[in-house]
Amino acid sequence: MDLFDYMRTETLQQEAPLASRMRPTSLEEVVGQKHIIGKDKLLYRAIKADKVQSVIFYGPPGTGKTTLARVIANTTKGEFRQLNATTAGKKDMEDVVKEAKNSLGMYGKKTILFIDEIHRFNKGQQDYLLPFVEEGTIILIGATTENPYFEVNGALLSRSIIFELHPLEKEDIYTLILRAVSNSEKGLGAYNVDITEEAADLLAEYAGGDARTALNAVELGVLTTNPDENGRIYLTKEVVKECIQKRVVQYDKNGDNHYDTISAFIKSMRGSDPDAAIYYLARMLQAGESVTFIARRIMICASEDVGNADPNAINVAVSAAQAVHQLGMPEARIVLAQAALYVASAPKSNAAICAIDDALAAVAEGKIPPIPAHLRDAHYGGAKKLGRGEGYLYAHAFPNNYVKQQYLPDGMQDRVFYHPSENGYEKKIKEHLNCLRNGGTSHEEHN
Repeated sequence: MDLFDYMRTETLQQEAPLASRMRPTSLEEVVGQKHIIGKDKLLYRAIKADKVQSVIFYGPPGTGKTTLARVIANTTKGEFRQLNATTAGKKDMEDVVKEAKNSLGMYGKKTILFIDEIHRFNKGQQDYLLPFVEEGTIILIGATTENPYFEVNGALLSRSIIFELHPLEKEDIYTLILRAVSNSEKGLGAYNVDITEEAADLLAEYAGGDARTALNAVELGVLTTNPDENGRIYLTKEVVKECIQKRVVQYDKNGDNHYDTISAFIKSMRGSDPDAAIYYLARMLQAGESVTFIARRIMICASEDVGNADPNAINVAVSAAQAVHQLGMPEARIVLAQAALYVASAPKSNAAICAIDDALAAVAEGKIPPIPAHLRDAHYGGAKKLGRGEGYLYAHAFPNNYVKQQYLPDGMQDRVFYHPSENGYEKKIKEHLNCLRNGGTSHEEHN
């Protein structure tokens, strides 16, 4: 690095956003993520011993993926190189590999390559790295906000340890805010900042586990607030409120946020928790999820999880889907809320899905016995001569519109696929069917 490169680096560091300047350089400075960097944890021991192997850091923005890579860079005795997958090409990777081979061959020094946003690399770019990671020429550190099982080649995954970073706790964000306003070297200490406990608490809550969001808001508040006559800047709750933009819900319609949220939504309806269901519905609507997609999931839940315990649930869900198609947002939110709350609050039974899955399994066994002759169609030409329909008993010709006869094929007469639950309306269905199956007449006859 020549003098001009050094000066440019120093200037960029001084002009960098607060969140970048305050990035920890050692494990002791890192806040949060104790599940992976606690003193007894594998990653902590590996960094301290300079024995880091290929890893992938996966988690939401602002949780410390780049920070951990930088800590490793400051700890390792090997060479450290960094690429960003949004701008790097194959030539950049070839240069790194060439330098890594020279460093390993001439000085016996390993090279750690940090690739930020590794999910942005296409399959070919990821494949190029594979042999060098496999032979140990390069130790890979990848950082991604996307589920690596969706976005990173299986071969690279199998040669890496995946560490999932969680959103920071509110207390962690609070600590970082106070550290930033008091640090005179890298933070805002030179501005003589006073931040009220109420303001810091609001920012910590608002950040939603994203340290970068909180520090950006603090910096904006300091730089846009005039000092008083004593040269002090006061960050109050009112001041920081003005620095807070609309909260952006982390939600990728093709990634795991999408799947996680819809999964939580469905499981909340299935679990009869209308409050949780409406909350996850709000998260999806806020993130711009397709209202028709949400309506389809409510319809599925109405049949799969409510079923005949409340036969009206599917009617509500289908009507909601039709209304959503005609209305669109913002009115569709009301219709979806009504349907989701109804399905979540309804009695539950999965007997319908169990029945069809059992029946499909029976069909898939490969033995397809013939349909009983008395149930077969007798209307086409020559059918009666073949005995089709002969002996069929018309149910409506008998008392209570019921007559006992064989409907399942020979050899399957005793198979039971539908097992009604004791919940809601299905309890009445169960009582009725039990009476019929035990050779009696309709349960209603006895009431």
